[in-house]
Amino acid sequence: MTDDNPLALIPPSGKILGLDLGTKTIGVAVSDAMRYSASPLETIKRTKFTQDADRIIELIGENQAVAIILGLPLNMDGSEGPRVQSTRAFARNLAPKISLPIAFWDERLSTSAVTRMMIEADLRRDRRAEVVDKLAASYILQGALDRLRRG
Repeated sequence: MTDDNPLALIPPSGKILGLDLGTKTIGVAVSDAMRYSASPLETIKRTKFTQDADRIIELIGENQAVAIILGLPLNMDGSEGPRVQSTRAFARNLAPKISLPIAFWDERLSTSAVTRMMIEADLRRDRRAEVVDKLAASYILQGALDRLRRG
C-alpha cells in the first residue's frame, strides 16, 4: 500500500468487498462487477476473530471478490488513534487467511453521513441501528470505487 494511492494493489477488474470494522459489528458491502456501485451486503455480529474471519472468507467466495477495502477510522485531524491500530491489526491477522489484497480507505464521517441520510429518510432509530454498519461499509466502498474510476 502506498500513501499517495492506497488502492494501487487492487486488481483492475472483479468485485470488491468493503468492510466497516466496529467494536461490536462488521458492516459488509460489495461492489458490482463493473465497479460502478457499492451495495450493502450484511452486518456481521463480532464474536471471536476466527469466526469473524471465517464469515468474511465465506462472503469472499460467495461474491467472488478480488480485493477488500477496509475503512480506516482516522481522527478528524488525520492522525491515527487506537481504532486505527485495531483496524490495522485486524488486516494483519486476516491477510494470511486470504490471498487477496487489502487496501485501507479513509472512513472519516462515513457513519455520521449515513446516519444523516437515514434520519432524512425518516428511518426509525431501531431500524437505523440494524443497517448503519452495512450502509457505512457501502459508503466507504463507494468512495474507493469512485477513486478507482478516476485513476
